Amino acid sequence: MPAEPFYSYLPDGVSFISKQAAAIKTIYAPLCGCDALGIKSAITPFLSGDIKIDKFHYLTKPASREDLRWPLREFFVFVKNKGVYSLTQESAPDSASVEIGPLWHKLTRTHKAAGLEFCAVNFVPTTGQNVELMQVTVKNISKKPIRFTPTAAVPLFGRCRDNKHDHEHVTALLNRARQTAQGVLMQTSMVFNEEGHKASHGVYYVYGCQEGAGGVSGSFPTVDSFYGDGGSLLRPAAVYENQKPVVLGPQAINGKEVVGALRFKEALLKPGTSQSYIVAVGIESDEAKTKETFSRFNSADKFAIALAANKKCWSDKISSIIFTKRDSNFNSWMRWVTLQPVLRRIFGCSFLPDHDYGKGGRGWRDIWQDLLSLILIEPHLVRGDLINNCAGIRIDGSNATIIGNTSAEFLADRNAITRVWMDHGAWPFLTLLLYIDQTGDFDILLQKQTYFRDQQFSRTLERLPMSFPRKVVLTDEQLRVSVNTTTRSCSRESNYENKLLDKKGHTYEGTILEHLLVQHLTQFFNVGEHNIIRLESADWNDGLDMARPKGESVAFTSLYGGNLLGLADLLDAMAAVKGIGAVRLARELLILLDTLSEKVDYDDHQAKHHHLFGKYFHSVQPALSGETVEVSLKDLTRDLRLKGNWISAHLRRQEKIRVKEGLTTYEWFNGYYDNKARQVEGLKDQRVRMTLTGQVFPVMSGLATNEEVEKIIISVDKFLKDKKLGGLRLNTDFGVQHYLDLGRAFSFAYGTKENGAFFSHMIVMYAAGLYQRGFARAGYEVLQSIYRMASDGKRSKIYPGIPEYFDSEGRGMYHYLTGSASWMVLTQLIHVFGVRGSRGDLILAPQLVKEEFNDKGMASVVCQFAGKRLTIEYHNPQKLDAGQYTIKEIKGDTLKCPLFLARDKACIPRTSITKAALINVTLG
Repeated sequence: MPAEPFYSYLPDGVSFISKQAAAIKTIYAPLCGCDALGIKSAITPFLSGDIKIDKFHYLTKPASREDLRWPLREFFVFVKNKGVYSLTQESAPDSASVEIGPLWHKLTRTHKAAGLEFCAVNFVPTTGQNVELMQVTVKNISKKPIRFTPTAAVPLFGRCRDNKHDHEHVTALLNRARQTAQGVLMQTSMVFNEEGHKASHGVYYVYGCQEGAGGVSGSFPTVDSFYGDGGSLLRPAAVYENQKPVVLGPQAINGKEVVGALRFKEALLKPGTSQSYIVAVGIESDEAKTKETFSRFNSADKFAIALAANKKCWSDKISSIIFTKRDSNFNSWMRWVTLQPVLRRIFGCSFLPDHDYGKGGRGWRDIWQDLLSLILIEPHLVRGDLINNCAGIRIDGSNATIIGNTSAEFLADRNAITRVWMDHGAWPFLTLLLYIDQTGDFDILLQKQTYFRDQQFSRTLERLPMSFPRKVVLTDEQLRVSVNTTTRSCSRESNYENKLLDKKGHTYEGTILEHLLVQHLTQFFNVGEHNIIRLESADWNDGLDMARPKGESVAFTSLYGGNLLGLADLLDAMAAVKGIGAVRLARELLILLDTLSEKVDYDDHQAKHHHLFGKYFHSVQPALSGETVEVSLKDLTRDLRLKGNWISAHLRRQEKIRVKEGLTTYEWFNGYYDNKARQVEGLKDQRVRMTLTGQVFPVMSGLATNEEVEKIIISVDKFLKDKKLGGLRLNTDFGVQHYLDLGRAFSFAYGTKENGAFFSHMIVMYAAGLYQRGFARAGYEVLQSIYRMASDGKRSKIYPGIPEYFDSEGRGMYHYLTGSASWMVLTQLIHVFGVRGSRGDLILAPQLVKEEFNDKGMASVVCQFAGKRLTIEYHNPQKLDAGQYTIKEIKGDTLKCPLFLARDKACIPRTSITKAALINVTLG
């Protein structure tokens, strides 16, 4: 008999059921409402995890991966002469299963010895209330009546994440608990902060009710009263000794750790009958609002209505894009991947048990890449975010690294460290380019926006006062010293409003186009001694963080070069569409547009460096003149192309790696220089050093020729493809204990995180680049490697979706909150299915391989374009492979005749898409 799958999808094609997952302590699913400002939860098959709003408001104790081994949400029954049985604790192996959908969680556990079956359904309402709801149903599966005493329990934390370790007992002394008819309510007397204590606002609560029998019969509001001296949530004395609840006095209840332990009335169940209980864990501004919120959900009918609304809300979101290929399991898996970018908009990277960052806020790179897929999934929400996020760009081309939940909330760094990532300037252009292609909205480039400004100047190499300029030209040696001595950010040292001013004290605003130019032109001149853009505090690979003085990133230099050329093409299109011949830019940008002012020798890295640091930076910091000049688009695009083409020629001439093994010579691009200015990749100490990142961007940017792409594919398969698991590693094993001249990554165990793991994000971008260059078969194999690893639940130990990375054992790590989900959705839609925009019109250019068509030769996708819901069906009756077929015919009842551009590509004018449509495309 075939082995039972780790999980099986239910008839809706999204929800799934698993018995095997129910035995894993550390597997988890997310629960949340639709708003980033609301409740965010994690839940395991043992109902552990945590519940919070943000880093300041944890309803329950913060939980990282290993904390998931301890319970959180509990429900006990005391059965006379049989003992205690728990919703989350096994009494026999293989007694439980989980059923999960977006975004709800159902646990079923059977206790045959007791003759009882427990079932718990958990979710967060999508109607805006800050509460997590749980309905527990106890069913008599025996042939005799059973009498039992039920108790629900959820420990409350009610304070800041940092208090899990700092002042945990001291902050518990602030607790004021109260027993009510609904359950347990908790307030804190103040917010403990040694920098300045504040008044506390907010009430945490655990409320409950019994279907048909009203509220609770009593409660145990403190750890002491519920656990007892020798107990814990695994074995609370109040349950195991069947104690009766009492009302505690102030001395016994105040200043204690709080637990919402709710005792319900004794129940008698006849065979085949059941009893349900509802438990709510939430936070409100006052007690009256807690009661109002609970009144919305305090019956089985109300709970069912809220659950149905939750299911519909999330079903609508994950139905924005529906992929249909031969493999139905892949189609279901992609529904969860499509959900992940929405989850990261809500959770950021901080609020699930696996998290890169525990301090909240959305990272710069993260938010721009999430927006790639949100443009496709939630297009109506995106334009304002694109414009708002540009306000985080500094005039030196760097940016605030943290974007808050409000339109004006930017932070230089979550850890208050002076640093910049060299890749950050590249992402906004890619996202805005996709947006303009999908919408035709060139006007966004001319939208005005402010610049971010703090005391961190000259890309961290200077710290200047907020009120007046200081002109200092630094030598190379002084620059290196400055890097090593500047360690603290100024973002929290001033009440300055964090907006760039002109010299008259007015807030300066430049166009979005100007912001993009600043980010790319500054980086073109920001080079090291190999004339490659400086690595600074790291690029996409945050683990390359120890080469600030002399490190260089070849990988992202190629991306910036491709962007410069792409920006020139975009401006040509804008000129044609809008009839614009010139744009206005800050006068100081003429320094960077050197072909329009004072030409710099691009082959002289010192001349470029001093042009940036000695001229441009000191002309714009700490204030601009406020003057703007008109620049011809023709002159502007010529300057951009000269720079982009110079980068391409320079890298192709200087950065080729060749390694000979036997009779074969393998060839690829070097990705980095370390802090001793040494080329990182190649044959070093008898080991081949190679990075996947170093290959992705030459392919994606167009820098590599088709012949070079073919050589890269061969080299990647030789050195980075894992023979056992089939996936691609982020780098080869450098064989070092640490690499302090490059970064922390190489101190991680090989095969984990940024040191040689199967890093989904870069793997998907590699596939996207291959498709972009027409290597569909190779791209398909790369994407399949990720799908196979992720869907092998017995090995990956994750639910459907794509994790940040897989370790050497194939375990999925940092699930849900990863930019790789955005890139997977993007790649499947615009490259595999070839459904994408081009300056606002619809392009159809499929690259589906023959295995992806079903038995009838059909594959389809449902998506949104031009505000309409489209279904595109590709018919491939001859079962031809990608590259073998052309578009023979297009039919759509609501469409005018499309304009055919080439054999393998068709264009449908945006004006032809007036309503929802089914578009049939015949391939042959």
